[in-house]
Amino acid sequence: MADYKVLPNSLESEQAVLGCVLLDQEAQTDILSSLSPDDFYSESHRNIFKAMQTIFSKSIPVDYVTLTSELEVEKKLDSVGGIDYITFLTNVVPSAANFMHYCDIVSSNAIRRNLIKSGQKIIENAFNSTDEKEAMQSAEKLIFDLSQKDNGKGDLELVGKPGGALTNVLKELNYLAENQGKMRGLPTGFNDFDKLTNGLQKSALIILAARPGVGKTSFAMNIATHVAIEEGKKVAVFALEMSKEELMRRSLASIAKVNLSNVLRGSLDQEEWKRIWTAEKKLAQSPLYLSDSSMVTPLDIISKCRKLKMTEGLDLVVIDYLQLMTSGKTSRENRTQEITEITRMLKVTAKELDVPIILLSQLSRDVDKREDHKPVLSDLRDSGSIEQDADIVMFLYNPDYYNDAISQDEAGTVYLLISKHRSGSPGEVKLKWIKEITTYTNADQTIKTQEGE
Repeated sequence: MADYKVLPNSLESEQAVLGCVLLDQEAQTDILSSLSPDDFYSESHRNIFKAMQTIFSKSIPVDYVTLTSELEVEKKLDSVGGIDYITFLTNVVPSAANFMHYCDIVSSNAIRRNLIKSGQKIIENAFNSTDEKEAMQSAEKLIFDLSQKDNGKGDLELVGKPGGALTNVLKELNYLAENQGKMRGLPTGFNDFDKLTNGLQKSALIILAARPGVGKTSFAMNIATHVAIEEGKKVAVFALEMSKEELMRRSLASIAKVNLSNVLRGSLDQEEWKRIWTAEKKLAQSPLYLSDSSMVTPLDIISKCRKLKMTEGLDLVVIDYLQLMTSGKTSRENRTQEITEITRMLKVTAKELDVPIILLSQLSRDVDKREDHKPVLSDLRDSGSIEQDADIVMFLYNPDYYNDAISQDEAGTVYLLISKHRSGSPGEVKLKWIKEITTYTNADQTIKTQEGE
């Protein structure tokens, strides 16, 4: 006879949880927001818990009368055991004092059941898949979703559900009201940009584009190092063109405010060495992670980011740059279609990981041919769905690059043109580009690069 195992469950704990909801109104909010109907093994218990959440969403206390009434309306009272079973639940526990312990047992069993089901799916995919990379990515996603306690995310949700989107938005509004002027997203250190965007928002795909040599890598690294050093947030940088050592040389020069040429030659005076060692200490103590693999696909990046999110946490991703990426498929397809697939995957990844992703991109040569050299959305190279998938599209425009004369602007002035802003208005931010130290600053900021200057 086959040895069939029952999936992990504890009907007694499930009964205790339901009993605590009926017994203590103060415990209702915590219980109904910490669990979902799918966490219950028994179908009757799932239906009872779902009815409790429906009642609670109407701002009505959950008790014996309201519960039996709701189950009758849903025509499920008999299927869950009738009035006798609801009466039993009201008496199953003497006190709701241990409700979190019962919830933990129910949640733990649900996670173990989902882990078993995910394991079965992984085995099935491994047998049936002809692409080992796709099978691996599928397995990683299944486990990642479990680790994030993502059960039910993406399902249809009643807007009034405790702990749902409406509740989260209200909490956010209350927080912002109590912390006037505090930024909702990650501060970049560029004041006018942060005012315009309220910082880098979670789940946002942000395109930063410019012609080669304008300094888009430096601008992205200025943001990355600020977020890691000044904000203490975990940042992952994927450099497809430069090596990790090259990025660190540039970052040291930028943070230390030392001429990059001096760093490359090693001809540093005593003051510059002091600055370099101070910058090195800041970088060494920061949660900044680098990868410089040149043969990278979206799936590679997604895999590394999931692992980092699970083990250390993750707050920002920077990818330099889009046109050096491939989809990883062996059959060569239309490049525009391939770029479309890449940007769509990265947008989904930003949402899945709940972090902003800054994706650098090249511009086509069309911008060089126009008399007005200011980039526009149609200048995005291999544009496809880049503009469509992005939450923000911004361009670096350096008049000095084209010898464009702009009145009242001093040399080194660069414009950050925000041409698409899904959650706000487009705009223009004036910056200062100090090429010798590979640093962008606020337009009104003065940088001291040498002792006494």
